[in-house]
Amino acid sequence: MATTIPIIHNHSFTFSHHDHALPMFLTRSTLTRINVSRGKWGGGGRASSPQLSLFRVFCQSMTETIQRRRCSPFLESSLLFGNGAVASDEWKAVPDIWRSSAEKYGDKVALADPYHDPPTTMTYKELEQAILDFAEGLRVIGVRPDEKLALFADNSCRWLVADQGMMASGAINVVRGSRSSVEELLQIYNHSESVALAVDSPEMFNRIAKTFYSNTCLRFIILLWGEKSGLIVEGNKEVPVFSFMEVIELGRESRTVSSDSHDAKQHYVYEAINSDDVATLVYTSGTTGNPKGVMLTHGNLLHQIRNLWDIVPAEVGDRFLSMLPPWHAYERACEYFIFTRGIEQVYTTVRNLKDDLGRYQPQYLISVPLVFETLYSGIQKQISTSSIVRKLVALTFITVSLAYMEYKRIYEGKCLTKDKQQPSFVYSMLEWLWARTIAAILFPLHLLAKKLVYSKIHSAIGISKAGISGGGSLPWQVDKFFEAIGVNVQNGYGLTETSPVVAARRLRCNVIGSVGHPVDHTEFKVVDSETDEVLPPGSKGILKVRGPQVMKGYFKNPSATNQIIDGDGWMNTGDIGWIVPQHSSGRSRNSGGVIVVDGRAKDTIVLSTGENVEPAELEEAAMRSSLIQQIVVVGQDKRRLGAVIVPNKEEVLKVARELSIIDSNSSDVSEEKVTSLIYKELNTWMSKSSFQIGPILLVKDPFTIDNGLMTPTMKIRRDRVVTQYRDQIENLYK
Repeated sequence: MATTIPIIHNHSFTFSHHDHALPMFLTRSTLTRINVSRGKWGGGGRASSPQLSLFRVFCQSMTETIQRRRCSPFLESSLLFGNGAVASDEWKAVPDIWRSSAEKYGDKVALADPYHDPPTTMTYKELEQAILDFAEGLRVIGVRPDEKLALFADNSCRWLVADQGMMASGAINVVRGSRSSVEELLQIYNHSESVALAVDSPEMFNRIAKTFYSNTCLRFIILLWGEKSGLIVEGNKEVPVFSFMEVIELGRESRTVSSDSHDAKQHYVYEAINSDDVATLVYTSGTTGNPKGVMLTHGNLLHQIRNLWDIVPAEVGDRFLSMLPPWHAYERACEYFIFTRGIEQVYTTVRNLKDDLGRYQPQYLISVPLVFETLYSGIQKQISTSSIVRKLVALTFITVSLAYMEYKRIYEGKCLTKDKQQPSFVYSMLEWLWARTIAAILFPLHLLAKKLVYSKIHSAIGISKAGISGGGSLPWQVDKFFEAIGVNVQNGYGLTETSPVVAARRLRCNVIGSVGHPVDHTEFKVVDSETDEVLPPGSKGILKVRGPQVMKGYFKNPSATNQIIDGDGWMNTGDIGWIVPQHSSGRSRNSGGVIVVDGRAKDTIVLSTGENVEPAELEEAAMRSSLIQQIVVVGQDKRRLGAVIVPNKEEVLKVARELSIIDSNSSDVSEEKVTSLIYKELNTWMSKSSFQIGPILLVKDPFTIDNGLMTPTMKIRRDRVVTQYRDQIENLYK
C-alpha cells in the first residue's frame, strides 16, 4: 500500500562555520511530492526504529544556488532583515562605526588628502557611502566571506575606504606597505592564502609583477591610484584589473538595483559579522626572524575604538595629521578611533610634514618617536645656527624651563621611583615645600621664555593639544624638552599583538619616563624571566598583559601562539619593565601604577663576564649627541661593549671646524679624527651609565628601510645590522 502526500516545503542550509569547504553557497529545494510506502528502511548499518522501518521516502527536487554574504550588522542592518538574522543597534564589527559617524557628523569634513591625484576631500556621509559602495563592489566581483585580500599600499584616503570596504564585505584584509621588499610581500601573500591583491600604484605593482605572476594565484587586481594602462601584463596571463573607481561604481550600481528591486535580494542570504571574527592579518615587522601573521578580530579593534578617548580626548572639529603607515596597528587603531569623534584628518608625508604642521596647525599629531626626535633636532639646529645673542638667550631659557619642570614634577608627585618603602610624611612635606619654592622663583622666567621663544616654536610645529608617541621608546631628552617648552607629548605602549595600545600617559597624569597607566579593562603583571614568579611593584622583570585587545593568535602558527599566550590569557610582551609602587605621599604619590618599559628582553646583551646589558638605555644616552645619527650597541659574548655608529656628517664637520681640528675651508674629516670626536661625545653623554662603550665601528651609510636595516615602522633591525657588519665587528675585538 502506498500513499501520495502533496507538499511544498522550502528550506535553507546555512554553513556558518568559517572553515567550511563551501562557505559561499546555500541551496533552496522545493519538494513537489513525497511517496510513502510500507517496506524496510534501507539505511544499512545501525538498526532503525520499528516506525521508520515501515517507510521508504522518495524526493523529487529542483535546486537553485543562493549566495551567502556577510555584512557589518549596524552599518548594513537593512540587509539582515528578512534573512533570519538579527540586526544590531550597537557596534559588533569595525565598519559599524561609519554609520554612527555619518549620522552624527554628516556634512563635516572627515578627511583631506592633498598629495594624491586627484586631491580628495570627503565628508562623513561621503566616506560612509564610499565604504558601502566598495564593500558591495567586492561582492559583485566575487569576493567571498572570510577570504583573504592583500592590501599592499601606503597612507591615503583610498587605503581607508579599501580597508573598511573589505572588512564590511566580510573579507579579511592582509596589509603591508609598498616599501617592503618583493620577497617579504610574496611571503606574506602566499602564507596568508590571499586570493587577490589591492595595490597602491602602477609603479609599485610593476616592481612586484614578475614575481607575483609566477609565484601566486591572483584572481584579480585592484589599483587604488593611477591608470590601469601603466600596469605590466605578464604573457598570456589574463588577470582582471579593476581601478578603485570601477569597484566603487560596480558597488553603487548593485546597491541601487538592490534597493529598487526586492527580488534582487532573494538570491542572497546575509549573515552578521561577529566581534570574534578575524578582521585583519597584520604581519609583524620582523626585527628578528620571519614576520608572523597576527590575527586581530573586530572585537580587538573595537576595544581600542571604545577606550582611547581617555588618552586622546579629541573633540568635534579637531584636526589630526596622519603620516604613519596605516597598516601599522598603532596608526590604524588611532584612525578608527578619531573618526568616531568627528575630527578632520589630513594626510601628509615625511617630506611635507614640517610645512603641513605650520599650514594646518593640527591639534594632535600621532606618530613614532623618530618623528618627535626629528622635530627636536630641527629646533636644536635652528637655535644653534642663530646669532650668538639669540642662541645664548634661547639656551638659557630652555635650561631654566627644564629646571622649573623638574621641580614642578616633584611637588606634583609625578616622579618615578622603584623604592617600595614610602618616605616619611615630614620628609615629603619638606621636599614639597623646597620644590614649590624653587619652582616659584623660576616661574617668571619660564613665562617670559614662553612668550619670547616658545611661542615661535609652537607656531612652527602646531600641535596645540598633544603629540601622541608610540611604537618605540621616546628618548628622555626629547620628552623633557617638549615638556619644558609647553608641547604636550604623551607616550604610549603596545604591540601589534595587542591591537596595539595597552598603556598610555594621560594629560592629567603625564609622567615623564613612563608609558602611563594601563588602558581600561587591561591588566599588567611583572614576572621573573626564569621562574615566571610574579614580582612586586618596583621590581624589574618581563611584562605580561591581559585584556580584550590581545590577538586571537598567529595565523597557521598555534605553537608560536601558545608560546606567547598562556592558558589564562596572559601574553608575554617580551619587554623588560616595572610598575611604580603606590605611595600616598612624596614625589611619586601620583605615579603609582604607571608602567615603565626598559627594552626588549631578547635584545639583552650578555657579556662574557656574565653581566646583562640593556642596549636601548645606552643607545638612548648616546643619541643625545648631535654628532651621532644612529647607533647599535654590540658585544654579545665579549668582555666589553662596542658599537656600530653612523656619524652625522654635517654636525661632525661643523664641530671639527669650530675646534680648529680642520681649517674652515676643508670639507672632509679623517676617520681617525671623527672617531676621536665620537669617543668624546660618548664619554660626555654616557658618563652616568653603568657600562661604557669600548671599540666603535664607523659606517658611512645610514640604516634605512630601503637597505633593509630598518623596519617599515622605522625601527633599526638590530640582528641585520650585526649580521651585515659581522666581520668588521669581530675585527674590533682583535
